[in-house]
Amino acid sequence: MLNQFSRTELLFGREAMDKLQNSRVAVFGIGGVGGYVCEALVRSGVYHFDLIDDDQVCLTNLNRQIIATRKTVGQYKVDVMRERILEINPDADVSVHKCFFLPENADEFPFEEYDYVVDAVDTVTAKIELVMKAQEKGVPIISSMGAGNKLDPSAFKVADIYKTRVDPLARVMRREMKKRGVKKLKVVYSEEDPKRPIEDMAVSCRNNCICPPGAQHKCTERRDIPGSTAFVPSVAGLIIAGEVIKDLIK
Repeated sequence: MLNQFSRTELLFGREAMDKLQNSRVAVFGIGGVGGYVCEALVRSGVYHFDLIDDDQVCLTNLNRQIIATRKTVGQYKVDVMRERILEINPDADVSVHKCFFLPENADEFPFEEYDYVVDAVDTVTAKIELVMKAQEKGVPIISSMGAGNKLDPSAFKVADIYKTRVDPLARVMRREMKKRGVKKLKVVYSEEDPKRPIEDMAVSCRNNCICPPGAQHKCTERRDIPGSTAFVPSVAGLIIAGEVIKDLIK
């Protein structure tokens, strides 16, 4: 019977579509990368989602995040993403977690129930803990490396963390994974040398913070506030989604 996934089924086949429909994917970080991961997954036929992020949509997110519009500024990203997923597929099952993933609350998440974990968070501490929990529970995971301060979407590659180069965040993760005895980790990373943002305080969040009132984590808390574009994090997110889909249906 013809349905919204018919064009996808022409490529994947019925058995693969059934696998996607029964898969539960946890996406940690619903920002420039994670939002596009969710978008592609729901449009590909994944039905079950866990969305984890404590952030609210900010005006400065409009340049790159698929959930960011003037209408959604100030709303929790997980709520906006959930609504968007359900507008695409009303039969989807979406759980939201309005929190910042940390080692301290890692045990609150049912990793053993996930079929795949997507790491689209920004902090090294959270990334390390996600990898360790996923490995402990035997759940496949893919991690996004740096997408900020980049201009060339064609420079992204999929590789094991130990085969990455150039990317500063990947360099840190290689070291941390080696220290912890992690043998492999699939990542999406860029071989583009990151650009140094223009030091213009007139357009910097450092001195002109416009985070919504009550935001628990503000840009001003970051050591560096990266520049970003619409066409780089989106490509990283779509690449990640493609890898998740391929792994789920193989």
